[in-house]
Amino acid sequence: MRPAARYRRGRAPFVVLVVALLSGGLLGLLMLNTALNEGTFELSRLQKQTTELTDQQQTLQQQISQGSAPDALERRARDLGMVPGGDPAFLQDDGKVLGKPGQAQDDSPVKRSGTDLWQQAKPSGGTPAAAGAQPSAAPSGGDGTVQIDPAPPVSPSAPAGGTPR
Repeated sequence: MRPAARYRRGRAPFVVLVVALLSGGLLGLLMLNTALNEGTFELSRLQKQTTELTDQQQTLQQQISQGSAPDALERRARDLGMVPGGDPAFLQDDGKVLGKPGQAQDDSPVKRSGTDLWQQAKPSGGTPAAAGAQPSAAPSGGDGTVQIDPAPPVSPSAPAGGTPR
């Protein structure tokens, strides 16, 4: 009977080792599963945040597009007291003026209904020229155009660097 007792006693440590390994494996799997679930929740939260930020970006981009439309820019410029420019003039390389420049005037092709708004923007202390709202230089021609004197011609014999060599 001694060999049977020895057989049972030799088997007990093996059973304890197998149970400990199985318990450790199960606990390890439980910890791994918990970590993966935490990562999944974090991923879900970040995806929701990305969606919200993408929506916010699209809203802001749409506001920028609306604000940069030509009619919105014109409305904003008029709110600041700006008027459309006159006819442009161009300068050539030799100093010759092409075109006849025109003075900027507030004569919109579209009739505005809120003319009283423009009258409120003028200062109440005297005339607009006295308050500095209009330029002090009067146009040189009687037809309301501004003359630009061309630059003096550059003589071709003069060197560009200064003193001749």
